[in-house]
Amino acid sequence: MIIVFTGNGKGKTTAALGQAVRAIGDGKRVLMVQFIKGPWKSGEDFFLEKFNIPHSAFNIIKTGKGFVGILGDSLPIEEHKRAAEEGLALARGEIESGKWDIVILDEINNAVSLNLISREEVLGFIQVLSSKLQALVLTGRDAPQEFIDLADLVTEMRDIKHPFEGGVMAKRGIEY
Repeated sequence: MIIVFTGNGKGKTTAALGQAVRAIGDGKRVLMVQFIKGPWKSGEDFFLEKFNIPHSAFNIIKTGKGFVGILGDSLPIEEHKRAAEEGLALARGEIESGKWDIVILDEINNAVSLNLISREEVLGFIQVLSSKLQALVLTGRDAPQEFIDLADLVTEMRDIKHPFEGGVMAKRGIEY
């Protein structure tokens, strides 16, 4: 099954994490590869530590270098591109290892829309590797139509109102 969580609204990663919690509760093994999120820790990382979730049941690997071109990012775009390529290669190897039932490619849609990785490369990845999993989950804004067409389930988060519009920064434990 291919699942896409997309749209400009909040909740794409959160929905994927909910999918992961449900799967882990049912004895499935889940890997989340985060393509944009940088080296900082967010709530999901603390959750794994606090509840001693073994990496063999649920593992989160951050391959991104942080936000691209915003919020003080000064890295050359080539570093972000290299990180995205490495993330996709890592995900490919992990899927081929057979260790995982579900793989979440968090913010992969953003990585494509920012031209960090090609749409064609990710399409090939989906077409070849999704059959080796019970579910492949892709998150991020601006999901390409080709991803949507391949998906079995697509949910679009729509932004109606957000505190950021009034100058309120993201809150730990709520938005990250």
